Amino acid sequence: MSRVLIIGAGGVSTVTVKKCARLPEHFDEIYLASRTLSKCEALQKECGADRVKGVFAVDADDASQVAALIRKVQPDLVINLALPYQDLPIMDACLETGVDYLDTANYEPKDEAKFEYSWQWAYQDKFEKAGLMALLGSGFDPGVTNVYTAYAAKHYFDEIHYLDIVDCNGGDHGKAFATNFNPEINIREITQRGRYWENGQWKETDPLSVREDLDYQNIGVRASYLMFHEELESLVKHFPTLKRARFWMTFGEAYLTHLRVLEGIGMTSIEPIDFQGQKIVPLEFLKAVLPNPGSLSEGYQGQTCIGTYITGIKDGKEKTIFIYNNCDHHACHEEVGAQAVSYTTGVPAMIGAALMLNGTWKKPGVWNMEQFDPDPFMDMLNKHGLPWHVLECDSPFKK
Repeated sequence: MSRVLIIGAGGVSTVTVKKCARLPEHFDEIYLASRTLSKCEALQKECGADRVKGVFAVDADDASQVAALIRKVQPDLVINLALPYQDLPIMDACLETGVDYLDTANYEPKDEAKFEYSWQWAYQDKFEKAGLMALLGSGFDPGVTNVYTAYAAKHYFDEIHYLDIVDCNGGDHGKAFATNFNPEINIREITQRGRYWENGQWKETDPLSVREDLDYQNIGVRASYLMFHEELESLVKHFPTLKRARFWMTFGEAYLTHLRVLEGIGMTSIEPIDFQGQKIVPLEFLKAVLPNPGSLSEGYQGQTCIGTYITGIKDGKEKTIFIYNNCDHHACHEEVGAQAVSYTTGVPAMIGAALMLNGTWKKPGVWNMEQFDPDPFMDMLNKHGLPWHVLECDSPFKK
């Protein structure tokens, strides 16, 4: 008997809930909570009340509210698909009530555009002493890319030296400007300074100032920009032989033009301003007027390509491989009514949860994805809609 409480009812949650609902062998009972009850009710109606047993309204900023809900539902696992600002309150609630925890993105404070694992890693002793497990970043990047790295280290290399994670959305949703996941989180992420690991230290770049034109499998050449992404932080910690680790993401020129204009007029700011007698955050207002990422799936065409280029040593010789997945927006819409960016995060959340519930990945403490045996996760990716491929490369990734 396994019972899960899923917090969040956006695009990613839509995928995770529907995928969990199809696997009663892993998820006997599913409960769903969000700030907006109507979103939960709509998902329950789609999946059936026999699979989503109950829906609730909850303010996930409030650890006491979350704890009260956990006591009511009594789940074996809380799957946090809410906002990154809410990671710590939900982790606190899990500690208070004695329940395991999983999320897809690391914590960042609401009043500062900064994300890092230090806040959540600080919970290691608390979770370990309580006999509870917290699995961090069970999405695609972070998540699958971490597992790809662990899989390569286990099966392809004696030592890994260079890592480049590449993320391309080659799709077209037909909107003038829209983000593929929560606009507030997306824009905060890409307007930060770039950061990468090289020769034992972090190096910084101006936001989106380093560009490479990269060729993506089944998509073609796309402009790709160096960014900081949270999985770099955990991967360089857990694979100390890495000499360099970087993250690249594609952006079209129209997207960047819109972003520059919005940034130039202050609409991406997280500093509150006075407007007609009340305080508003410009970025939160912008989020309210942009298309909901969950509404983009119908008519969305094209594919994503996300993967890891890894160079290292095997039997004394240098080699490079590329492990990747292509995910089709239209196919995702047909299967679960979501676009591929939501799908590529929602499916790994379900897989991580299944492996925790069946005891395959089970250890008290706070853990990143690459710290467990990658093989069971990789097997489930192939079975549940995210098949992966390994390409042996003739030369290293661009240096």
